[in-house]
Amino acid sequence: MAPHDIRRPFKRPTISDQQKRRELSLQRQAQHRTEAQLQARRLASSILSFPNNTSDSQPVDLVPEPIVEEPETDASVDINELDIRHAARLKGSEARRWFASQLMLPEWMIDVPDRLSQDWYVFARPAGKRCFVVSSNGTTVSRLRNGSLLHRFPSALPNGARTKEGPRSGQSYCILDCIFHELDQTYYVIDMVCWAGISFYECTAEFRFFWMNSKLIESGACEAPSTYHRYRFSLIPVYSCDHEGLQTAYTGAVPYVKDGLLFYNKHAHYQTGNTPLVLVWKDETCSQYVIDTDNKGHVPNQQQVVLELQDNGQLVTSDDPPVVLGCLNATFIQETGLNTGNLVRFAVNDGGLTFVDGKLEKADLHYIGKVHRARTFADSYSKIVFQYMVRHSPLRIEHLFASMGSPSEQESNEVEMVG
Repeated sequence: MAPHDIRRPFKRPTISDQQKRRELSLQRQAQHRTEAQLQARRLASSILSFPNNTSDSQPVDLVPEPIVEEPETDASVDINELDIRHAARLKGSEARRWFASQLMLPEWMIDVPDRLSQDWYVFARPAGKRCFVVSSNGTTVSRLRNGSLLHRFPSALPNGARTKEGPRSGQSYCILDCIFHELDQTYYVIDMVCWAGISFYECTAEFRFFWMNSKLIESGACEAPSTYHRYRFSLIPVYSCDHEGLQTAYTGAVPYVKDGLLFYNKHAHYQTGNTPLVLVWKDETCSQYVIDTDNKGHVPNQQQVVLELQDNGQLVTSDDPPVVLGCLNATFIQETGLNTGNLVRFAVNDGGLTFVDGKLEKADLHYIGKVHRARTFADSYSKIVFQYMVRHSPLRIEHLFASMGSPSEQESNEVEMVG
């Protein structure tokens, strides 16, 4: 059914508490007052001085902020609360976990948000490598979500190149949340964390997107590569999620390969970790990979999930708080050589996932084995449910359009709100 033919609002049966968590998240951020400026400085320092896991084919001199030696921290300290002086000493999976937790990660859309057309933005997500880009001390560094160095290069971002005038104050730095699109060697900017030393953690997405569009163009970062600007940065068209905006994001032409749609709540602050205020949604029209594939690029016959083993034998997701999907007994753990913290892969058997009142009550899982240590996190609950829905009862683009009602009804509501 074409989107313009839909005339009545559509509501799918509730299979999650995602809407409730969205409301709680908005309440928490309204009450929460963090030291956002300090958080931005620590993140910038970590990206510049984090141990390199990959070599860079085009090195540029890097002058990181000095790391002050301090006594070792207690092993019981939460990794997410460590500042850069401690985080720089982390290695392996702990280092990857710390760095990945600094990004704002979208949940998968498993129900249609209330007020989708009024309170949300939508845009087509580029396929590529998610990364942080930091400019500081006359150089620019990009790092993947596992902390590995992607590029080190000069750029037109604030304090991002050693020009003839020389770098500006070390306090002038920039942090961008980007996706590097390899086909055109372009950094597509999806969010702004800090600009010229000013933190945007506690600013709404509406304000961040406005500031990002104006400042990136002014800086010259969107211009073609040059001596002091090795890679091009590009803005992504962002639309209000009404009928026209959703249709344009879904089917409109873009200069990159699409990998689904991203939905941002206009009031959302930049929250590290998984958040229900940013959502990703896919289907075959806007993404090449809707269902997870194996390491050979094939879709497995059964859905596979990755869970983390806790010390009590429970198998949990990467959410905060985690969702328990099962439990292994001590004998099985010993026989398979599993340890606390291991990421373990399972197949979803014919029994599938059972939901009661929006909560997962039972999961029929079959053990496959441990996951490669390069993997940082277990799957999130929303990803597991989304992948299950794709195979059994997918959330389709028609459902998103239908949740808004007809275009004429939407215009009428907007007039009433203005009045």
